[in-house]
Amino acid sequence: MKAVIVAFDRFTDVDVFLPWDLLNRVRFRDKDFSVRIVGPSTTHRSVCGLELPMHADLEECNFADLVYFSSGPGTREFIKNDALLKRFRLDPNNQIICSMCSGALILAALGILKGISATTYPTAVEELRGFGIEVETAKHLVTHGNIGTAAGCLAAVDLMGWAIEKMYDPKVRQDVIASVLPVGQGQACIY
Repeated sequence: MKAVIVAFDRFTDVDVFLPWDLLNRVRFRDKDFSVRIVGPSTTHRSVCGLELPMHADLEECNFADLVYFSSGPGTREFIKNDALLKRFRLDPNNQIICSMCSGALILAALGILKGISATTYPTAVEELRGFGIEVETAKHLVTHGNIGTAAGCLAAVDLMGWAIEKMYDPKVRQDVIASVLPVGQGQACIY
């Protein structure tokens, strides 16, 4: 199985690196599982100034089992770039597709959220509504079939848990999430 994390210029650091860490913990269970960070350029700079090299280009999303869209101010430029959007051939019937915070704007621009509700960070609510999406502002995680949206950086724990369970099973989810919980709330680390 393969997961990809979509980054772009001015991505929110924690919204790439927390899912990166959580998904890589799956590899301790499944050596064939891979996680790659992809983007429209060979490197992207985070909102905090960290330059991150990409593992591959956006087309890798079209063949992944899990496609995760990060967030950040750069989403606003991303959704206005038709050439970037046309590079995606995602299939929510055969792929798990999810987003963190303003990453939901990308899902909306791709038509992935058509006819379903979603959540996003408070600063992106009106923009998401502008796509005709019903925004559930009181929920940090909204899922419909293979599509998930989350709001608030630490909601990535629940979003990745949901995605891991969809790819594997509740036991893998439990082990991965327990390994990052504060001492006394989880269990021994899986590695």
